Order: sequence, then C-alpha cells, then structure tokens
Amino acid sequence: MTRPETKPGEFRALVLEEADGKVSSRIDTLADSTLPDGDVVVSVMYSDLNYKDGMIVKGLGKLVRRYPHIPGIDFAGVVEESASPRFRPGDEVILTGWRVGEVHWGGYATRARVKSDWLVPLPAGMTLKQAMSLGTAGFTAMLAVMALEEHGLKPDNPGEVLVTGAAGGVGSVAVAVLASLGYRVAAGTGRAETAGYLKELGAVTIVAREELETPPKGPLGPERWSGVVDNVGGAMLGNVLASLAYWGSCAAVGNAGGITFSASVLPFLLRGVNLLGIDSATCPTERRLIAWPRLAKDLPVEKLDAMATVVPLSQVPDLAGKILKGLVKGRVVVDVRA
Repeated sequence: MTRPETKPGEFRALVLEEADGKVSSRIDTLADSTLPDGDVVVSVMYSDLNYKDGMIVKGLGKLVRRYPHIPGIDFAGVVEESASPRFRPGDEVILTGWRVGEVHWGGYATRARVKSDWLVPLPAGMTLKQAMSLGTAGFTAMLAVMALEEHGLKPDNPGEVLVTGAAGGVGSVAVAVLASLGYRVAAGTGRAETAGYLKELGAVTIVAREELETPPKGPLGPERWSGVVDNVGGAMLGNVLASLAYWGSCAAVGNAGGITFSASVLPFLLRGVNLLGIDSATCPTERRLIAWPRLAKDLPVEKLDAMATVVPLSQVPDLAGKILKGLVKGRVVVDVRA
C-alpha cells in the first residue's frame, strides 16, 4: 500500500459531513490545531471496522450529533506527546470504547488527541496490527469469556459452549479464544458458507441460525449448552436460555436481533441460569488491563491472521455498507496511513 505524505502540523483523516439529513464522507487533510482536547497525542497506525463503525459512516442510528466528524471507535498507535505520567512518547497504546468515534473524534485518522485514562498499553507479545485484528470485537469477546469463567464455566463442563452470530467480529474471536482454552465450541451462523472458516477457528459443531431461532416445544429445552456467548439478542436469546445447562450462563454481547427480551422465568427458577450483560464501551480500566494481556496469551497469532483482512482508509465507506448487510467475514483492519 502507498502511504500519502502530510506536512508537519497536519494529519490525514476520513471526515464525515452532514447536510439535509444525509451523511457523506471524504478523505481530507486537517491541521493538528483542529484535534479535540486531551492530554495525549497518538500517531495512529491501525484502526478497524465494526458494525457500529458501519452505522456511523452511513449516518444511521444518530450515534453522531456533531459534524464534521472523524469516525473509528478503535485505534492502535504510538504516543507522540503526553502530559500524563502514565505514558511517554514512544509508548505503544490501544484505545477501544469511551464513545471515541461517536462523541470524540476517532481512529480513522493518522493522529488523535485523547484522554490518557482511555488508553491501554499494548500487551507484551502483541503487535499494533494484531491489536486491531481484535479491537472492540476481540476485547468484548474476552470480557464475555471472563464473565462466563467467573460464573463457573470450565472446559470439562458437560455440553458445548454456543457462540451465536459466530461469523461476525465478536463471534469469530469468541470461537477462537474458547477453542484455544480447550472448550468444545458450537458456532451458530446464518451463513452456511462460513462453516469452513469457523471450523478453522476451532468450532467443533456448526449450528444453523434457523435452528436457534426455533423455540423449544416447552418453556425448557434439553440442557444442551454449558455456556453461551450471544451476539444476536432478540428472540434467539430467549431460546438459548431455555437450553442452558443447570447453573449455566449466557454472556449477552449484542442486540442485532432486537432489544426486546422475551423469555420464560423457568430457566432462571428451575435451572439457576445466569444472564450476564457485557458492555465494553465503559468497562473499567482495571478490567481492561486484565482482558488485553489475556488476549495476547490465550489467542494463537495464526488465528488472528486467519480472521483479519487489512484495507486502506479509502475502502472504509464501501465496506461500511457491506458490514451492515452481514457480508463481511471476520475482522477488517484499517491501515490509516495507506
């Protein structure tokens, strides 16, 4: 990839504008003086493309209220300037969440100025590119796995661990992490063509979405799953709760299937199941400092390479539309310098 040059005091970015209710995007060069407030300036190298990024770039959901805007809810790069004792110039850092790319200018730029409290040091054994192969999706997946383990999930528990929406970003990483930790993983997907990809990540069973969308015949189904990472929500969430094993847990991550929750109370009363909500955007820093090193330790590098595609900044608008249609497999890493 060619790397366009910028003059000192300038940076290159994907800029969103809004006019007459429509959002448009362009690649532009801006002055450093336009950067928002913060005590750390980061030279950004990589970002990534998540479902929320797709919504923001396409102007959906009113996630952005002020334009012009620079999207990109994640980034990884090197500290250029710091007024914080936590970081020094040259430190490699990651940022996910904190409404960066929504309220605060985000990672689709070669430079960012942010609060130091939002940054996490790059863990040992991980590169900046690998960090964005994970991004919010990988971080969220790790939080889900940690929550399940803290509520009793172990590799030798009977039954498989189900991951719904498994071909997406969070789902892909969840499958790979769980498999690397020795769990037997069932991958739920609506795209039969992703079966080979999911098995490469470590899934032992592929479950069709139609099967998961079909409710059990009664308020309780067979005790099929020892745990669940649910990326879909909606009616599917109620269905999988009814098939959790005794004292099993479901880590609910996404709501692509809707925010309406409908389920019998019997899984909670008769099987003692747990419904665990995972919010990675405002997760406390202390937990971030546990999750990221675990990702570096528990996820084999070759699986990161298998699930990630690297693209230049100019391809983001086109791919944003595709990710909203469910046409993107795995993770998209954005080289913002290209």
